[in-house]
Amino acid sequence: MNSNLLRAIRFEHPDYIPMDFVINPACWSTYPQQELLELMQSHPHLFPNFTAPPLPYHPPIPQVARADAPYTDDFGCVWQTTLDGITGTVIGHPLEDWEDFHTYQAPDPQVCMGIGPVNWNREAQNIQAQKRDFGFARGGLRHGHTFLQLCDIRGYENLMYDMEDEEERLWELMDLVEQFNLSIIRRYVSLGVDLMGYPEDLGCQTGPMISPEFFRKYILPSYKRLMKPAMDAGIGIHMHSDGDIRLLCDDLIGSGVQVINLQDLVNGVDWIAKTFKGKICVDLDIDRQRITAQGTPEQIDQLIRTEIETLSTPQGGLSMTYGLYPGVPLENIKALMDAMERYMFFYD
Repeated sequence: MNSNLLRAIRFEHPDYIPMDFVINPACWSTYPQQELLELMQSHPHLFPNFTAPPLPYHPPIPQVARADAPYTDDFGCVWQTTLDGITGTVIGHPLEDWEDFHTYQAPDPQVCMGIGPVNWNREAQNIQAQKRDFGFARGGLRHGHTFLQLCDIRGYENLMYDMEDEEERLWELMDLVEQFNLSIIRRYVSLGVDLMGYPEDLGCQTGPMISPEFFRKYILPSYKRLMKPAMDAGIGIHMHSDGDIRLLCDDLIGSGVQVINLQDLVNGVDWIAKTFKGKICVDLDIDRQRITAQGTPEQIDQLIRTEIETLSTPQGGLSMTYGLYPGVPLENIKALMDAMERYMFFYD
């Protein structure tokens, strides 16, 4: 599947439209496990080489998504969630007061990723295994690596005031975060990955969380420096952002992004086609708010067909991703899996 994905990204006539169906760990405690397993087993194109685990199944849950206790990440930000498997929110900001900045230190990228430990020897082995099994390997930064990391460290409102006030210490903090991120990027470059991920939510339900002016002044220059080592090595650049990011997209593409993972209905499928079709690869994030959660199976089938008819080309340039979270009816889950498999071989 991954070599096919690489051909889709490069517009090299993939055999099918890559489809990624991701089941959040929280689903295993909210749906009947046997029914979830049967759905996976009956959709081999979405779940190739799937082997059902013994029941009851207890998926691994990262510390940041555990409900039993707050989690302090490598930057000193305190996270809390109410449901195992669902990443919560930051409730403790280590630099809520700038007076603490003189003792604040960045974490060590040799031993952690910013939100949990990393063993680089094991990571190198994983990358070699990906290349051996699929001819393709990914690397990348943690979700929320720059803008959201600054929000987590300072607090969103504080950060906005910092930007408006041109707080001098903000530039030092940004450099601290950027140098940490650069170390991780350079390590993945040295390990020979084929695609580098830069996941970071920038959008709200309507419009971005940061003005285009502030984005260009404070965040975009760091993005360009973070992407440069991968670009120089010929590694593909994958950018993810939830929310309405239409006002920022020109800047993102200008920074070197080659694959853009964005939400379908929030940004508008017609706008996405007009902006990106045939130019860069769209990794379409399928609606999780409206149709798949509240619509009918027929509406779900029509959604997937329409999106593929609107965005696909025989040359490639389209992949699709769906993240399943609790609350979606089982019949809608089946309808979505059915539609993704039915239309993944269809091209406009």
